[in-house]
Amino acid sequence: MKKKIQRSMILVFTVVLLISYVLFTVIVYRQTVKSSKYELKQEAIYIRAAMRLTDDSYLKQMDAASKSTRITLISPQGQVLYDSHEEEVELMNHSNRPEVRQALEDGEGSDVRSSDTVHQEMIYYAALLEDGNILRVSKNINTALYQGYTILPTIAALAVVILLLSWALARWQAKKLVQPINNLNLEEPLNSEVYEELVPFLERIDNQNKEKQAVADLRKEFSANVSHELKTPLTSISGYAELMKDGLVKPEDIKMFSERIYSEVSRLIILIEDIIKLSRLDEEEVDQEKEEVDLFVLAREVVGRLQSKATEKGVRIEVTGEPVKYRGIRQVLDEMIYNLCDNAITYNKKDGKVTVWAGMTLKGKKVVISDTGIGIPEEYQERIFERFYRVDKSHSKESGGTGLGLSIVKHGALLHGAALKVESEPGQGTRIEIDFGGSVNDRKTT
Repeated sequence: MKKKIQRSMILVFTVVLLISYVLFTVIVYRQTVKSSKYELKQEAIYIRAAMRLTDDSYLKQMDAASKSTRITLISPQGQVLYDSHEEEVELMNHSNRPEVRQALEDGEGSDVRSSDTVHQEMIYYAALLEDGNILRVSKNINTALYQGYTILPTIAALAVVILLLSWALARWQAKKLVQPINNLNLEEPLNSEVYEELVPFLERIDNQNKEKQAVADLRKEFSANVSHELKTPLTSISGYAELMKDGLVKPEDIKMFSERIYSEVSRLIILIEDIIKLSRLDEEEVDQEKEEVDLFVLAREVVGRLQSKATEKGVRIEVTGEPVKYRGIRQVLDEMIYNLCDNAITYNKKDGKVTVWAGMTLKGKKVVISDTGIGIPEEYQERIFERFYRVDKSHSKESGGTGLGLSIVKHGALLHGAALKVESEPGQGTRIEIDFGGSVNDRKTT
C-alpha cells in the first residue's frame, strides 16, 4: 500500500509538471504574438509617417536597416508595388490576403498564418494609406516557439529536481499516512489515534469484533449448557447400570430400572438430534432446496403426528385456516410448527385446547399456534427462544424437554426471513405467531 501511494503521488506530480510546461509554452506563444502585433503596428505607424515625408524612397532605405521585418506595399487591386524580400520570393497578387481585405474595409487588419511565399509562420499587420495603397508589415513568429524550445532543457532539469523532491515527499507522506494503520490496535480499534477519515472504518471493525465476541460467548455458553444437559442423563444411565451390574437390584425392579435407562437414552437421543439441528441452522448448512409448501396441509400433518401425545395429555388439538403456499425448506418449516405444537401440548392443562391456524392475512402468510396452557410471565417472554432456557425448569425436565425446541423455531424463522410474535398471560395460555410476509395478492389455494 505504501509503494502504491508513492507511485500515485509521483504520477500526479509528473502530470502536473507536464501540464504546467504545456500551459507555459502556450502562454509564452500567445504573449509573443500579442507583443509582435503591437510592435508591428507601431513600426507601421512610423513607416507611414516617414513615407509622408520621403515618399517611397524611404522603403528602399529600410532594406539595409532591417532584414527581420518584411515590408510590402500593395495596391488596392492586390498588386505588389514593393517588397523588401522581393529577391527571395516570387510575388503574387495579394488581394485575397485576410489582412489586406480587412485593411481595405476597416483601415487596418492583422493575421497570423503560414506564409505561402516564405513558407514560415508569420504575423501580418496592414494599414490603409492616404493614397489608397496598403502598407503591410510582417515578421517571422517562429521565435515564439523557439523560446519554448530554448527553455526546454531548463524545464527538463527543473523537472528532474522536482521529481526527486516529489519522490522524497511522496515517500515521507506515504509513511506518515500508513503509520496510523500499521499501529492500529485491532482488538480495540476506537482507542487508536488515527485521522478522522479512518473512524468509520474503525467503527466497522469494532462492530465486527463485538459480533465475533458475542458469537464466541454464545458458543461458550452453548458448549457449557450442552455438557451439563448431556451429563445429567448419562449420569443417571451410568448409575442405574452400575446398580444392575453389581446385582443390587431386585429381580422384580429390573424392569423399572430398564425403563428408566430407556427413558434417559431416549431423552439423550432427542437432545443430540436437537443440537445437530440447531448447529446446522447456526451454520446455515441446510442442504434442502426451497420448494412450494402448503402451510395448512403441513400443519395438519404435524398435528396428526402429535395427536396421540395430545390424547395422552388430555388436550384437544385442531387445525383451522385455509390452504396457503409458501416457498421454503419443508423440513425446517415442519420442525418449527412441530416444536411449537409440542410445547403447546406439553405445557397445557388437562382438558385444555391447542389451535393451529394457517392462512393468508392482510399482512401476509401466517401460522398461529394458540393454547390454553400455563402461560408465560411477561418478564420471561423475550428469553424463551434462548438455548436451554426454561421458564419452569422442574416441569420442563419432567416433560422430557431439551430446552432447544424454541431456539430451533427462532433459527428456522431467521433462515426464512420470518418474524415471531409472542402473546401470553400466566394461567391464560400462549399465542405464538409466525409471520412469513407476502401480500394478499400472493394467495394460492389447492
